[in-house]
Amino acid sequence: MADSGASGTTQVGVPRVIDNLPSASYAGVVRGGSIESDEGVPVTGVGEERRLQPPTFQDVVRARAVVRRYLAPTPLVHSPLLSERLGCEIYLKCEQLQPIGAFKVRGGIFLMSKLSPEERARGVVTASTGNHGQSIAYAARLFGVRAIIYAPEGANPLKVAAMRRLGAEVVLSGRDFDEARLACEARAAAEGFRYIHSANEPDLIAGVGTYALEILEDLPDVEVVIVPIGAGSGVCGTGIVMKTVNPAIQVIGVQAAGMPVVYESWRQGRLLELAEGYTFAEGIATRVAFELPLRIIRERVDDIVLVTDEEIARAMVELLETRIVAEGAGAAALAAAHRLRDRLAGKKVVLVVSGGNVTLETLRWAFSVYDTSAAASR
Repeated sequence: MADSGASGTTQVGVPRVIDNLPSASYAGVVRGGSIESDEGVPVTGVGEERRLQPPTFQDVVRARAVVRRYLAPTPLVHSPLLSERLGCEIYLKCEQLQPIGAFKVRGGIFLMSKLSPEERARGVVTASTGNHGQSIAYAARLFGVRAIIYAPEGANPLKVAAMRRLGAEVVLSGRDFDEARLACEARAAAEGFRYIHSANEPDLIAGVGTYALEILEDLPDVEVVIVPIGAGSGVCGTGIVMKTVNPAIQVIGVQAAGMPVVYESWRQGRLLELAEGYTFAEGIATRVAFELPLRIIRERVDDIVLVTDEEIARAMVELLETRIVAEGAGAAALAAAHRLRDRLAGKKVVLVVSGGNVTLETLRWAFSVYDTSAAASR
């Protein structure tokens, strides 16, 4: 899932709680033609228009051959505690255990491996609120490529520091991900870097889809997989794998109720841009839907669920009870499972814990939300 941001999507200070599903304000359709076209998705890149074909199952298999050289499979852990609470068999795909603390590293490695010598020599530039940026920084260091990461001024300080430790040049620009992205694209056009989009990159999607292959190897009879959605790379990779192997497997995405642009774009069948929005979970915060992921989501994903920030905070604390530290995005799948409890009854369900890069301040806030909810229920 590509991490992106909204106004106020900062881990600095106390996050706000969005208690109700929003009546969203949209700026209308943006970028690109029909998302139903068989001729590839038209994408206006930096200085050019490209037509992107969605990756195939075979692309994910090819990505696996590359990714496994650098990364060990992450565990799929059965949780008796969560299974009892939810009335189904809950398994946690622990992507927070990756070297960068998030699933994105899979896509970064595969994409970097596919760059031409000329592209590597030019260097790469991308925009991120943190996990995608860490992925590109990590992969760039592996392959000896210069990396520049644009992040919003309120980005998670842990993620910013990690990107710098990995050798990337980090530029803080704009109030949110989308403003950082525009600055990033301008620099790429001006200086000739290879611009890496956080979502409109088939190799990123194929790379992150490798965790779905691991899920099937560990739990062949999985019935439901729930995946957080930022820009959508994770849910797209999951959908491609699951629906190819067994179309009966349900793939369900999760978005923050305060920033539901992918949900609304999926529901309406057109690309939308959110004028305003907020979630503390920066990994699933985006104001813009992107062409390639939306096409794949409409073809390969069964449903999208909206969860509030309060529900995500409670899920973060629940995961800590199972000894798993998750950031907001990483806990979103569990929050969705609570909303879908009746629908999931008796099924084998995998929740993708997409990342664990969370500040102590945010964890303290999550505990305060959890304690308040517990007191209200007594």
